[in-house]
Amino acid sequence: MGRRLRIEADGGSRGNPGVAGYGAVVRDGDTGAVLIRRAAPLGKASNNVAEYRGLIAGLEAVLLIEPGAQVVAAMDSKLVVEQMSGNWKIKHPAMRTLALQARDLATEITQAGGTVMYTWIPRAQNGLADTLSNDGMDGKEIDDRSGWEAELGLPAAADTRPHSDPGLPTFGRVESPPDDLVDEDEVPATIPHRRTPTRIVLVRHGVTAFTEQGLLDGRGGADPELSRLGIEQAQAAARATQHLVGEDEVRVITSSLARARQTGGIIAKALDVAPSIDPDWDEQSFGDWDGAAMKDLFATSAAEFDRLRVEPDYARPGGESHAQLSERVLSAFARVVAPGGTSVVVCHRKPIMVVLADLLEVPMAKQWRLAAAPASLSAIEIWPNREAIISFTNRT
Repeated sequence: MGRRLRIEADGGSRGNPGVAGYGAVVRDGDTGAVLIRRAAPLGKASNNVAEYRGLIAGLEAVLLIEPGAQVVAAMDSKLVVEQMSGNWKIKHPAMRTLALQARDLATEITQAGGTVMYTWIPRAQNGLADTLSNDGMDGKEIDDRSGWEAELGLPAAADTRPHSDPGLPTFGRVESPPDDLVDEDEVPATIPHRRTPTRIVLVRHGVTAFTEQGLLDGRGGADPELSRLGIEQAQAAARATQHLVGEDEVRVITSSLARARQTGGIIAKALDVAPSIDPDWDEQSFGDWDGAAMKDLFATSAAEFDRLRVEPDYARPGGESHAQLSERVLSAFARVVAPGGTSVVVCHRKPIMVVLADLLEVPMAKQWRLAAAPASLSAIEIWPNREAIISFTNRT
């Protein structure tokens, strides 16, 4: 798999349409380090035009860093996210042009072996891209590649120049729609009416040697494969899943960890589909505790273990908190829900727990009451009014 990268993009217009600009950031998906910052003015344009231009600049930056990267594009524009995900129609011809430019760039990434996924984030979590878009509206052109250049061992020099500078880089620049364009897509297109629910089956992977020995095994750990018993459990889960989904057209999504990919591969073969991988479904990273025996932690680090179970922002050194886990898992869940239909997601106990707890509004301190045994199935139905029903959990 290619490197994990995260795009954060935004755009704005003072007048809508009015003086517009965009901002884009590309971060390392694992460390959060900023690799490239971009901003530019657009003259007179609408908010949505500016937001698309920010996304385009971010995708181009990814192609510069690593064409085959595993990319998450995060924006606070629900319209752009839903349109790029294929859930909302794009009515305005100029907006379709920008969307096609973005999709062409995303296609280059996927053809190089990467993936591109789109996720909505609250404006408060998109602060750097928002600041850069305001820089663009102020007439600044920014092409700061210092983080990426530092990785390459090159001298880092931020490029911040007024729009009137004749030496503007061409990187990320596309033709703008006419100045008098008023964007007709400010109001989202109607989501197609669904007469049947979206069906999602959450499957926990089969056991590994780590599971059998009671060892913690999170994202970034040893990543063991299924044991012989785990393979038998995966085969049983495949039969149960095949019976459950029946003749439905189905997608199979797995985490990037070996035990989930193996279990998902067995299920996908039974359903005669090709599985796809979304690393946001990975298990929580336990940092310095990865590989530790839980019985030893109970004996030597009981207070810290309790903190990991009940405090959303507590993380082990080198690991991630429950809050960080929840953010990525719920973003992944939203991507599964968006297109409707039937999906099977093969992942891990804590991601399953996060989804069920979110739907049931269970506080973190009580989420451990939600069981998810190895190779168990949990089924969710989401109806057109967005009402979610948990049909069953922990079925083996």
